[in-house]
Amino acid sequence: MRDTELVGVQKTAGPVLEAKALDNRLPDPILGDEYAEEVMRRLDPGYDRRRFGTSQMGLGAVVRSKAHDDWARSYLADHPDAVVLHLGCGLDARVYRIDPPATVDWYDLDYPAMIDLRQQFLPPRDHYTAIASSVTDLTWLDRIPRGRPVLMIAEGLVPYLTEDEVRRLLTGIVDAFPAGQIQIDTVPVWAWRISGWDPTLRKYNTRFRCGFDDPASPADWHPRLEYVDEAPMNDSPILMAKAPANARRMFRLLNLVPGMKKSTRIVRFRF
Repeated sequence: MRDTELVGVQKTAGPVLEAKALDNRLPDPILGDEYAEEVMRRLDPGYDRRRFGTSQMGLGAVVRSKAHDDWARSYLADHPDAVVLHLGCGLDARVYRIDPPATVDWYDLDYPAMIDLRQQFLPPRDHYTAIASSVTDLTWLDRIPRGRPVLMIAEGLVPYLTEDEVRRLLTGIVDAFPAGQIQIDTVPVWAWRISGWDPTLRKYNTRFRCGFDDPASPADWHPRLEYVDEAPMNDSPILMAKAPANARRMFRLLNLVPGMKKSTRIVRFRF
């Protein structure tokens, strides 16, 4: 992975991309992301010699992306005039997987170094805009058309923000649009507090900065915001049905540890 300009959490884009690429080589993929495999081959000549492993970060990211994709497709089917805000997009090819109609305007947002990588390895498309910005600098909202329903997807992002930053982001989105759906994933408080000792996060010189024991609690931040539901991740039926046998065994054992089954929550809100 070319990470010379990537720092901290940005470097987690590498293992996430690799997991999606390797998933695509399974006989019956969970996500089926052909773009991830194409980009991975261009980024890493040694990719073809690898096999799908049991990394929680990697497998979890594949299942997480599948849940977000399914929710997004459902929302856009009902709101074909929506604006999509894909925040902290990394190298994810969601806009190509979902392939929304021309009536949808899609915005991918991430740090400038990440957007530069996207533009090198992913093709342009109509009604698509990449914005190079920190998600917490909300001046980027000035570039987004208002007066339409919005779909905000923040996958693998919220735990790396402070609670104040998450609050400003979500309430800013609700104030800016007439209606919409917000999709995030969160970790509990205990996972946030011990994240400084997590070997995977330490490898990338990053850590979590917030957590929520009740994933519905952000709905209390704005009178228009309403918790809808959540999707399973570590105990996802699709994970247990499609992942390699060694990965399924690892997750079954992991889910016996108190708190691990709900260590990440994929959460949906509406307003």
